Amino acid sequence: MATTTKQRVDAYQAITDRIVSALETGTVPWQRPWRNVAGVGPTSMSSRKEYRGINWWMLSITAMAESYQSMHWGTYNQIRELGGQVRKGEHGTQVVLWKPVTKKKEKDDDKTESYLVIKLFNVFNADQADWPEGSKRPVEAETPEVLWNPLNKAEGIANGMPSRPEVKHGGNRAFYSPLLDYIGMPPRDAFDYADGYYSTLFHEMVHSTGHKSRVGRDGIEAMDGFGSEKYSREELIAEMGAAYLCSEAGVPPRIDQSAAYIASWLKALRDDKKMVVQAASQAQKATDFILDTLQKTTPSKREVGDVTG
Repeated sequence: MATTTKQRVDAYQAITDRIVSALETGTVPWQRPWRNVAGVGPTSMSSRKEYRGINWWMLSITAMAESYQSMHWGTYNQIRELGGQVRKGEHGTQVVLWKPVTKKKEKDDDKTESYLVIKLFNVFNADQADWPEGSKRPVEAETPEVLWNPLNKAEGIANGMPSRPEVKHGGNRAFYSPLLDYIGMPPRDAFDYADGYYSTLFHEMVHSTGHKSRVGRDGIEAMDGFGSEKYSREELIAEMGAAYLCSEAGVPPRIDQSAAYIASWLKALRDDKKMVVQAASQAQKATDFILDTLQKTTPSKREVGDVTG
């Protein structure tokens, strides 16, 4: 069976336009991944699982912009089925659903081809609906009485990565060497805050998952110079992946928001409308790999599956 991928450009464009809009207002979406006080991110009302990939980002952007307190999202009909009613005038947030399609080839009835179709649909936050008495509004997660120390959690993530490359401290820059497979970091005391150290380390750890011995990503060993398509794509994967990991640990990501930095992302995304969707998927794979040991020993907040609701 031949397998191809069929993609609808309008869906990619709609998602990219949403990210670009945030950047144009001076907000770097991957700087502040949204979770509520209980440490839970955007969650599907139908599956009760966290959204993943680009949907996690799309809903996080809206939640932060609108100051929603609920972690739950559902379609208009899903909210009605639970007894709620989306308020008049409320606008949904677009998320994507990948649907597999199989059909017979036109010139050969004995062979079939499979591809994925990307579709957009709207979901609403639970805070956008009225929930009369007797309705089944999703229950928000309770904040644990005793919260874990975020820096201990960050250290656990850093040390728990399977086959993590050696981390060498010294010098004044952070980098990952694909050729020698090691991470270079400035000394810990060179950072003003511990969360800055872990945010930087997580960024380089995500880069290292591109090595062929781990997740493997095309171009990790042959990135072009600053500003190139390959460089921008890999940097976006690392930025998003580091934000995922910081969110998991409960430490704030520390990312440049200078005008030049934002301008570089705007150019990259406008040049390639598929970049942000593909980068979010690759970042998810990278963080799933890094969190493998942690997920085996503690309940994970991020369930398996590309949840869309």
